[in-house]
Amino acid sequence: MRRKSYISRYLQSLIPVAFELETASEFQMMGTGPAQFKIKLNREIPKRELLKSTSLALGEAYIRGDVELDRDLFEVLDMLLGQMEHFRLNPAALHGLLHSPLNRKNQQKEVSSHYDIGNDFYRLWLDETMSYSCGYFKGPGDNLFEAQVAKADHILKKLHLEMGMALLDIGCGWGFLLMRAARRYGVKGMGITLSEEQYQQFSREIKEQHLEDLLEVRLMDYRELHKSGLQFDRIVSVGMMEHVGRGNYEMFLNYAAEVLKPGGLFLLHFISAQKEHAGDPFIRKYIFPGGVIPSLREVMDLLPEYEFRTLDVESLRRHYTKTLLCWRENFRKHKSEIEEEKGEEFARMWELYLTSCAAAFHHGVVDLHQILMSAGVNNELPMVRAV
Repeated sequence: MRRKSYISRYLQSLIPVAFELETASEFQMMGTGPAQFKIKLNREIPKRELLKSTSLALGEAYIRGDVELDRDLFEVLDMLLGQMEHFRLNPAALHGLLHSPLNRKNQQKEVSSHYDIGNDFYRLWLDETMSYSCGYFKGPGDNLFEAQVAKADHILKKLHLEMGMALLDIGCGWGFLLMRAARRYGVKGMGITLSEEQYQQFSREIKEQHLEDLLEVRLMDYRELHKSGLQFDRIVSVGMMEHVGRGNYEMFLNYAAEVLKPGGLFLLHFISAQKEHAGDPFIRKYIFPGGVIPSLREVMDLLPEYEFRTLDVESLRRHYTKTLLCWRENFRKHKSEIEEEKGEEFARMWELYLTSCAAAFHHGVVDLHQILMSAGVNNELPMVRAV
């Protein structure tokens, strides 16, 4: 019997079902029973790359078109990411990638590299709210737009807003949450972002919707909150803590505490991990440079140090799986436009990112948590959970 190649044995250790593997030099049937799908390798993946990082080696091969599948990408990745405990990772060989500088200049560059790709690009596959975070699907028939509006309302209801309150959104994106808060509750909101594209778009929206008396947006780092003299009744931060970086969490929470009035509420919405890790090499290299997913426990452990009292913790993990699959569907509808504008490898990279994240949330590799906290004791809130 012919001895299996290294790539055959490598993939067989990761994929829990029977599959076919075709390379330039061999055709192998893996596992027992009928094959669930076929992998065709148009070019050999170097062994050293596979030993360095499974996700990076396979991801780069897919981007180049070296890997072809005869089954839907999500279905294959859903099987693969269920086996992440078997993925290879050599932290020493990837130290520079997994541990980037946490200074303000570098983090500004990292944020811009992702969010300043162009508003037109994001507009192709996000919904009308331009919300680039987990939706909230209240019913099985909800579409993406309805889920994103529901997510905003879900957050705002938790914050117990009242007319005239001052609301800060740290990492405000394109501004839908603040615009919703201003129109529905009459609050005065400030959004801060490091993305020039988001800042310009949100500024235009404020003027076009005649919300200048209620809203403002600043091109501003969260570190500038320190000694700013600003004070807010409520703070919200959606999908921003993943860019703060392990080592800066204390600073982030401290500066948020500085600008939150006593008894004020802070809702922190972030992608979380079960355990602490440095991040996925593929995501860090190609999608979110410097991005680190905090664990729920490390965030919870820090809150008492800044007199934050935890009021509510909720997981929206399965909502994010569905959100990502909606984004992927939209992305695929416009894939030819994206390929024409940005190239085939870029399109394959982004589709892989959206699809692999959907599978990761589905398997609990990552989670999504909302933590509602108060600055010190707040005895004025309702005693019964309303949402």
